Amino acid sequence: MNIKTSLYLILLGCLVPLPALADDMMMSHAASYPVYHMFRIETDIGSNRGKPVTSWDVDGWIGTDYNKFWLKSEGERVDGALESAEFWGLYSRNIATFWDAQIGLRHDTQPVSTTYAVFGVNGLAPYYFETEAHGFISEHGDITARLKTENEFLITQKLILQPYAELNLSAQKVADQDIGAGITDAQLGLQTRYEITKRIAPYIDIHYGQKFGATKSIAEDNHEDSSEAVGSIGLRFMF
Repeated sequence: MNIKTSLYLILLGCLVPLPALADDMMMSHAASYPVYHMFRIETDIGSNRGKPVTSWDVDGWIGTDYNKFWLKSEGERVDGALESAEFWGLYSRNIATFWDAQIGLRHDTQPVSTTYAVFGVNGLAPYYFETEAHGFISEHGDITARLKTENEFLITQKLILQPYAELNLSAQKVADQDIGAGITDAQLGLQTRYEITKRIAPYIDIHYGQKFGATKSIAEDNHEDSSEAVGSIGLRFMF
């Protein structure tokens, strides 16, 4: 069985729980309780050492307390060229207080068009750190992983500091994406936003990214930067 066939079977496996999600929604409607949803959209423009950078980040779900359909997308354009673009679709099932198990698909259009099976967890770690941990199996059989965490600190009821971190790993070298085995890259950042309302908030974001190990060596051999320092301003929408 080839990898693409396996991915299609995983997609079918993701669809199997959807009747449970539909039943949840019907029962919720019958009980006069609304189906919940939450979507966050962020878009910004900034600079990375003189190069213009624009990016987007979409994260949201629709469903009940136990079953959700989760959508994600993120991407970045640097100096006018689209460098990364990801699109996710996940089935999310509550397995513990504040924790969901997730399975689904992710498709990247950049830097290389690739489809991945996704599995992982999403939830609230101690001290209110919102945490995501996902593993990926590409259509070529490559295995990678990503860990993300963030927290919020209220300076006032409207002014909020949000530090965040991201770590990416790979089980092997992925030549067409210039990725080496091991820890590939990490990012540390701080978003400062002012909530005009709960639905709209302008923000300032600064983050530093660094490539490591074999991935750093590949970037240097290609005469590319192995780190980035980005400052940006943007808007956050919630609905």
